[in-house]
Amino acid sequence: MASIAPSVPQTLIEDQSFFGHPRGLVYLAFTEMWERFSYYGMTTLLALYMTKQLLLPGHAEHVIGLGALRDIFEFRGPMSNVAFASLIFGWYGGLVYFTPLFGGMIADRWLGAKRTVTVGAVLMAAGHLAMSFDGSFLLALVLLVLGSGCLKGNVTTQVGSLYPEAADSLRQRGYSIFSTGINVGAVIGPLATSALAAIYGWHAGFALAALLMLLALAVYLAGQRHLPDPQHVRTQKAEHPPLSATERRRLLALFAAIALVVPAATGFFMIGGIGMIWIDQYVNLASPLGAVPAGWFNSLDSFVSILSAPVLIALWTWQARSRHEPSGITKMAIGGGIIGLSSLALAAGSYLSPAPGSVPVLWAVAGFGAMGLGFMWYWPVLLALVSGSAPPKVNSTMMGAVFLALFVSAVAGGWVGSFYDQMSPAAFWSLNAAIAGTGALLTILLGPTLRRALAVVGPASAQPIGSLG
Repeated sequence: MASIAPSVPQTLIEDQSFFGHPRGLVYLAFTEMWERFSYYGMTTLLALYMTKQLLLPGHAEHVIGLGALRDIFEFRGPMSNVAFASLIFGWYGGLVYFTPLFGGMIADRWLGAKRTVTVGAVLMAAGHLAMSFDGSFLLALVLLVLGSGCLKGNVTTQVGSLYPEAADSLRQRGYSIFSTGINVGAVIGPLATSALAAIYGWHAGFALAALLMLLALAVYLAGQRHLPDPQHVRTQKAEHPPLSATERRRLLALFAAIALVVPAATGFFMIGGIGMIWIDQYVNLASPLGAVPAGWFNSLDSFVSILSAPVLIALWTWQARSRHEPSGITKMAIGGGIIGLSSLALAAGSYLSPAPGSVPVLWAVAGFGAMGLGFMWYWPVLLALVSGSAPPKVNSTMMGAVFLALFVSAVAGGWVGSFYDQMSPAAFWSLNAAIAGTGALLTILLGPTLRRALAVVGPASAQPIGSLG
C-alpha cells in the first residue's frame, strides 16, 4: 500500500467523499474560487481604470505617492500613460506572485497554513476596499500584494497535503479540479465587476471584489476540520532530517522546471493588461444590445479552462491506465506552444484589420479562449509536479517558489507591454508569440534531463515522481 505523506492525518486521507477526492478539496476550491473572483474582477478593471481615469488630470494628482512612482519608472525618459499603466500592472501582478515565497516560510516556520491564509484573506479584503478610492490606490495595491503572499501558496499547498505521497496521478487530477474552481471565479469576476463598473463606475466594481473576498474567508473558515492541522504539520516538520544530496538535486530540477514556465506565463499574462487596452482600442465591440464591455473578454480564457478541464482529466486518466500519459514536463511544453499559437491569432486579427475598432471579435475570442487551454496544460501540472516532488521539509516554501515564475513573468510582461504603443498591434502580438514559443522549445530540449533528475523510485512509489508516463 502507498505510504502516506507525513503531514497528512490518517482521518483526512480516509475522507474520500468528493468523487474519490478528500472533502477538504471542496472547501479549498471554493475558497480559491471566490478569491479569484475578487482578484480577476479587480485586475480586469485595473489597466482600463488607470488609462481612462486614474492617470488623467484631475485624478492623478490626488493619488498618494503616484508622482514619485512615475519619476522612478521614467528612468528611460518620459512615457505615455499606457506605458506607465503597463509597468504598474506588471509590477503589481509580479509582486502578488513573489510574496507567496515568504508566505510559505511564515506558514512553515511560525503560524501554520491555516492562520497564514486567514491573515492573507483579511489583508486582501482591506486592499480591495481601499481600491474604492482614488487617493488610496497605491496603498490598496500594497495590501493586496501582502495578503496574496499569505494566502496563495498556502492554499495551494494544502491541496497537495490532502493526498498520499505516492498518489501522483490522483493529485494532478485534484489540482485540475482546484484550478477549475479558480477558473470559475475568474470567469464570473470580470463579468460582474465590469458590468457594475459600466453602470455605477469603477469604484463600485472594486467594492464588489472586496465583498467576495470576505466570502472566500468565510468558506475557508467553514472547512477547517477537513484540512490538515497546522500544529500537526509543524510537529512533523521538526522531525525531518536535513536534505539529502538526492533531494537537493531534485530541488534544482524543480527550480529549472519552474523557470521554464516563465515564457508561457509571460504570454498568458499579457492579455490581462495590454490585452484589455488592445480590445478597447482595436476590437469591434458593437452588438445589437450596445457595446460589449472590454473587461468581459478577460473571462474567456478561464471559461475555456473550465470546459477543457474534464476533457483533459479524462484524457490523462485514460492515458495513465495504458501507461502512455505524457510526463508533466511534456505537458508544460505543450501548454507553452498553445500560448504561442494563441498570440499569433491576435497578431493575425491585428494584421488583417489594422484600423482602430475594426478587428472582428472572433479573432479576440479565439486568441483569449485558446490561452485558457494552454494554461490548463502547464499550470496545474507544474503545481502537482512541485507538490509531489518537493521534500516535505520545504514543501510549502517550494510551493511559494512556484509563484516566482509568475513574478518574473508579470514584471517582464509589464516591461514588454510598455512598448505596446511604440509598435503596431500585429508586431506586438507576434513578439508575444515568439516569447512563448521559445519557452516551449526549451522545455522540449531540457525535458529528458529534468525527467531523469525527478525520477526517484522508492518503496512508496512504483513510478517516477513528477512523471505519469
